[in-house]
Amino acid sequence: MSIDLSAKIPNNVDLDRDPRLRRALEAWQPKYVDWWNEMGPVGFANADVYLRTAIDVGAQGWANFGYVKMPEYRWGIFLSNPEADRKIGFGDVADQPAWQDVPGEHRAALRRLIVTQADTEPASVEQQRNLGAIAPSLYDLRNLFQVNVEEGRHLWAMVYLLHRYFGRDGRDEGDELLARRSGSVEKPRILSTFNQPVEDWLDFFMFTMFTDRDGKFQLLSLAESGFDPLARSAQFMLTEEAHHLFVGETGIDRIVQRSAEVARTDPNGEAFRHGAIDLPVIQRYLNLWFSSCLDLFGGEVSSNAATYFANGLKGRPHEARFPNHVEHNEVRTLELAQDDHLVTREVAARLAVNEDTRDAYIQDCDRAVGRWNRTLRNAGVSYELRLPNRRFNRRIGEHSDTFFDPDGQPITAEQFTRSMDQWLPSAADRVAVRALQTRAVTTPGQFASWIAPPLRGIDGRPMDFQYVRFD
Repeated sequence: MSIDLSAKIPNNVDLDRDPRLRRALEAWQPKYVDWWNEMGPVGFANADVYLRTAIDVGAQGWANFGYVKMPEYRWGIFLSNPEADRKIGFGDVADQPAWQDVPGEHRAALRRLIVTQADTEPASVEQQRNLGAIAPSLYDLRNLFQVNVEEGRHLWAMVYLLHRYFGRDGRDEGDELLARRSGSVEKPRILSTFNQPVEDWLDFFMFTMFTDRDGKFQLLSLAESGFDPLARSAQFMLTEEAHHLFVGETGIDRIVQRSAEVARTDPNGEAFRHGAIDLPVIQRYLNLWFSSCLDLFGGEVSSNAATYFANGLKGRPHEARFPNHVEHNEVRTLELAQDDHLVTREVAARLAVNEDTRDAYIQDCDRAVGRWNRTLRNAGVSYELRLPNRRFNRRIGEHSDTFFDPDGQPITAEQFTRSMDQWLPSAADRVAVRALQTRAVTTPGQFASWIAPPLRGIDGRPMDFQYVRFD
């Protein structure tokens, strides 16, 4: 399916064949631009940024690169190519033809899934809007902006579905997506992680590592949906999401590399005094963002997740890899807290499908942490980063009403409070990190003291390329 790049709204969904829908989306477009100008990156509206823009939905050569002012970025609506005779792959409707329209009985549930996913996209732009002023390099500044404009496009993908398939209700939801604000008391974003402040670039890299990785697994689950337009939207969003994960994983790796280089020369292993970030502080930021993102998968026991699965609305990542796609009479064993000890409990497998997705997420995060630890070993530093246990610092699910240490052992609320500054970023940690990030580094090829340069540039460009040109 070719993309119509000449249209007011670039798309590959034949908007011209549906004038009413086209007019509705064109009426939403200026509201979106107003939101971007109000809540998008601060201070860079007139900058020329070396961005990639989608021009195709195929696996090869799907984007081109060039200088664009962000408010002029060609946001569009792109679905992956349709799969002929696609069948639903799971639940009670397994092997039935995928739906091209919304089944009436699932209208409310599908709208809820789409709105929840859509709400995360503008939220992350809002969370990151002030980071440009303290960027560690032009390379990183450009990557921040690439993430931002693609989150904006992902919002367009979800708003198209709302407008196209949910009528007035969908149009109202589209307007509400531009009315909510990350961190607002009156109209916050739907999910708590997306109301959490992103105050510095260590936050940003943790966000793109852990929160965008949650997004990857949510999109993989939606890509299995029996509602084919949603599945195809998610499939193409995953193509763009890969870069966001790259930014986070390699960004932390570069911070770890720089911290290790300076820590090994200090008799106490300190990095802050040499212009880098102490490794234990990196661990505490990791604990915060990883545990917060575990909540995004929902409760360990979830009737909503079971219903979505049974009805073919939302599957599990790479559903084909699971031996049982129906899970009708199967059970799963969970380890839960009871008083001051852990007990095992069997629940219906369908009620625990969130745990299947969380398992895959943790495994993927653990692989990345292994990469950072290789960087530490190669630098001759014995310190090791690690993921906290899935029970640590949870606010949603079976573990939300009890307290655990990073090893997953039950503790009292008093013990947790007493040790919190050892496990999660303290006010002093944040002051120290921000003290290293007082201004942006804007000389091509130069990097802040607290982060190592990347291994290579973007799109084959040299490291001293002018990734952002200022007015």
